Amino acid sequence: MIKLDYKPHLPLKLDYGIAIVGCGSIVTHATLPCYRKHNLNIVGCYDIDPQAAHKLARRFGIPKVYDDLAALQRDAAVDIVEIAVRPCDQLGIVQGMSAAGKHLLCQKPLSDTFAEAVEIVEAARAAGVKLAVNQQMRWDQAIRAAKQLIGDGWIGRPIDVKIEASFFSPIPGTWYAELSRYEIFFHSIHYLDSLRFLFGDPKFVTSRHAKYPLEGRVMGETKTITVLDYSSGLQALVTTNMCDRSHDHFVNYRFLGTEGIIKGTIGLLKYPAGEPDTLTWSSLKHSAELRFEANLEGTYLFDSFIGPIGSLMEAIQTGGVPETDGADNLGTLRICEAAYASAAENRSVVI
Repeated sequence: MIKLDYKPHLPLKLDYGIAIVGCGSIVTHATLPCYRKHNLNIVGCYDIDPQAAHKLARRFGIPKVYDDLAALQRDAAVDIVEIAVRPCDQLGIVQGMSAAGKHLLCQKPLSDTFAEAVEIVEAARAAGVKLAVNQQMRWDQAIRAAKQLIGDGWIGRPIDVKIEASFFSPIPGTWYAELSRYEIFFHSIHYLDSLRFLFGDPKFVTSRHAKYPLEGRVMGETKTITVLDYSSGLQALVTTNMCDRSHDHFVNYRFLGTEGIIKGTIGLLKYPAGEPDTLTWSSLKHSAELRFEANLEGTYLFDSFIGPIGSLMEAIQTGGVPETDGADNLGTLRICEAAYASAAENRSVVI
């Protein structure tokens, strides 16, 4: 049986002081439960809503709640600042924290405009601090295992890739509902970044967007179809629907190559509890067809979040580059921007 090496490889030093900026749902239900599991050192938190910060601190035993960002910047116990705010608010926080010498883990999308994302990357570079982006799906169990299988040649040359998601997301009444660009930037961005991780950058992007009926006002797209065309002939299809009111919800993937296939499900449903991924594959690599099924441990929502912060810590220790380095993440944002341009202009966009 093939041993799948899909769990994050953490550095030796894990006790960096981490401060959280933004104390919302994703931090409460996914990030901090994962960090607590790995005994990371959360030294403080801040939110524009003090009650949210104090509530998070009580729940996770965080010793400090900062009155303002300046107090956080002055705190010598803070090595890393994790920013989990709206993308339009991220640049100013990055500028202040990087000037204070804090390493950064930023939420995705890095910004809602590409030019501002570049400013964020340049601010961290000019200050000499590490900046990673929380594209945690690269550490999803199935995605990581598929990376190994593809790299080892089990499916031959990839030729046809699909990621399909259909579920219901209660968007009306949230700040997401007021955004003119929603699904690609806040959901499909996970899949698009994972495809870059697995297969590299495409040559063309073609995307179509729709907005399915919802109770309440929603400005941005909620259903999308995006095709990535590669110079190798590989085509990758991402289809999403966030307004599926049926009981037949799914997040599936299918990676077909000239000599085999990898397929299964990603445990994004049943938020916030999550569920394990599934993965099966078959291969003609050794002439006779071989079929396998993996028993993947952990869940996407609780276990993959250790990946970006662990990679950032390793980069700090070694002087290297985080796997989801801000400069690399500009490549993912280029695909997102191309998807929006394609939908608006009814054409394929060259990357």
